[in-house]
Amino acid sequence: MKKFVQFAKDESGATAIEYGLIGAGIAIAIIVAVNAVGVDLDAMFVVVSGGLK
Repeated sequence: MKKFVQFAKDESGATAIEYGLIGAGIAIAIIVAVNAVGVDLDAMFVVVSGGLK
């Protein structure tokens, strides 16, 4: 029973999970931003390409 209580009070894994969630959130934000910029750049290249023809 003592080992179970120690296991229940142990919070060392919680920090790693929190850092993992923060990292995942940052990665998702970066992916969304890069995707949005990529779409805008693609549209810009299409306009420039059409102007050069």
